[in-house]
Amino acid sequence: MSVKLIEEIANAVLYEGYMLYPYRPSSVKNRQRWNFGVVYPRNYSETQRGTDPWFTRTECLVKGGSQPGITVKVRFLQAISRTTRRAQSSQTAEQQFQVWQEAAGRDVIVEAPCLYELMNAPVSRVIELPPSESTESVCDADGRIIGQIMRTQESIVGRVALSASGISHDLYKITLEVANEGGVSDPGKCSRDCALMRSLLSAHSILSVEGGEFVSLLDTPEELKEFAAQCKNVGTWPVLVGEENQRDAMLSSPIILYDYPQIAPESTGDLFDGTEIDEILALRILTLTEDEKHEMRHGDERARQILERTEALPEEQFLKLHGVLRGMRSTSEDQQ
Repeated sequence: MSVKLIEEIANAVLYEGYMLYPYRPSSVKNRQRWNFGVVYPRNYSETQRGTDPWFTRTECLVKGGSQPGITVKVRFLQAISRTTRRAQSSQTAEQQFQVWQEAAGRDVIVEAPCLYELMNAPVSRVIELPPSESTESVCDADGRIIGQIMRTQESIVGRVALSASGISHDLYKITLEVANEGGVSDPGKCSRDCALMRSLLSAHSILSVEGGEFVSLLDTPEELKEFAAQCKNVGTWPVLVGEENQRDAMLSSPIILYDYPQIAPESTGDLFDGTEIDEILALRILTLTEDEKHEMRHGDERARQILERTEALPEEQFLKLHGVLRGMRSTSEDQQ
């Protein structure tokens, strides 16, 4: 299994849409966030009549004897409400001047060493993330405290359930459910931003098999198409990942992908946009005003990293971003 290649793709899914150009909190595009793979608290979802889902389901096929083992890693982001307050020179109350949602990566691993045992005894894992608060002082160049950054996380309660069913002596259907079993205090009045604090964001899963192989649901062998059609996926879709023709790993993503997706080798880092054109975005970042760069630098840590990486790009790297010819084919037969 190509762990590095799989992690690159999975991280691109994890942070898809996290922050869009021009990478500033004040930008209109960044005022409604977390648009992919959100698993909402159950009571909030039910109040919304299911338009905002509280669970995802992945179903896929595995070929092998009775001994294949399955490992699942569920990955998501947890929102962090960040409030920045600047201390006034007088003794009046502090003044709030910026609110933003950061995020921390979380993962939950479920293992089933033997598919035969999984058929008889499904396994599950509880997700329990307690609330937390922290405060960080902001100092000027002389060491004087000029403000505070307060970060708050709400509790999240969920469950990951993994089961299997036998189709034939060497073919199995795997079912993975990721559910948010937590709730909000008043779902009828709870805003989306409030619900997001208790949601699983950009939720997706990496499934790996040992002693067997996954069956593509996009390019399914003819003899297995009937069984592939019976796989019901809700909120996510599994595709093969890793090196071409490897079949020991799948990525179940809320974003539509094809088998064996790849990150362009010319890319110097994530820009949080899967349809990105790195050269255009890099050039646009360099044209931002100093005030805009200041907001980008201080608005979010990941935005700051994008700015610093882009400003440090050497000229030869920009030339690589301009365009790459990856293959040619003869058109002589088409012209005859």
